[in-house]
Amino acid sequence: MPRKKPVRRKKSVPGSLGLSAKETKATAVAELQKLSEAVEADGGAVLASYKEPFGGKPLLLVALPVERVEPTPYQRDVSESHVKRLMRVVEKLGCYLDPIIAIRRNGAYWTPNGNHRLQALKKLGGKSIIALLIPDADLAFKILALNTEKAHNLREKSLEVIRMARALSEESNQKETDFAFEFDEASFLTLGLCYEKRPRVSGGAYQPVLRRIDEFMDLPLAKAFPNRVKRADKILELDDVVAEVIGKLKERGLTSPYLRPFVVARIDPTRFSKATSFDFDEVIDKMIASARRFNVDKVRQEDLARTGGPPVAEE
Repeated sequence: MPRKKPVRRKKSVPGSLGLSAKETKATAVAELQKLSEAVEADGGAVLASYKEPFGGKPLLLVALPVERVEPTPYQRDVSESHVKRLMRVVEKLGCYLDPIIAIRRNGAYWTPNGNHRLQALKKLGGKSIIALLIPDADLAFKILALNTEKAHNLREKSLEVIRMARALSEESNQKETDFAFEFDEASFLTLGLCYEKRPRVSGGAYQPVLRRIDEFMDLPLAKAFPNRVKRADKILELDDVVAEVIGKLKERGLTSPYLRPFVVARIDPTRFSKATSFDFDEVIDKMIASARRFNVDKVRQEDLARTGGPPVAEE
């Protein structure tokens, strides 16, 4: 399927969109009233209600008991070092100033953006946490896709996306293509499964080719999943063969932090192609065959020295 050309965003005149400051004052909304009552019944407190200034969606500013708040089950794992840094900042300031985003689900509260802040406050012994409570639970997946609390590396992003896809597949009959925004790139789905099976796989070496050949599937999520597993298995099969080539290069005394991306680039049939669409299985099968025929005797140390870009870590 050919890639769509990106649509250029039209320039907006400053001050021409959204609500004015006074318009953000929330009027009575039945949706907020019911949610407010639930917050109070859960031991929380509603501090304010308002309309967010861009799209006018009604929101609540609330204080929630920390024991009722938990991360969405499909997001990345917590970075303990980042939590400790946040704890030091809160202790130094003597106050907690950053609200988390939350949705109410089955009597509990999920935060798709704010888990590190939540864990920091819990470890400091905090009783409550301030949150922007969103009535629309479906927004959680979109918010997760835009999570900027802590920059993702490729492994974290891929694992987060595949967990999100798995959760959605259990409660939605929508197609994988319908979640292109939430998933960001199809390659994250495939690499997420790779990381689950082989945590130390160097996904960064395969990301350039996957961005060109891996597309979102026009299938319901549950039916797309088995195909994703097959794609991940093919990447891991390729990684095994590439590892054998790297071993032979090292036996010849060739060393470089770029060995894996160097080999992958040499066997990538899309590298110089101007085509806009490719068959995933065909490309990976060609790469596996090329890797098995790879002649390590023709590689020189200066070839590796010319390889550009930062080394790809064994994530």
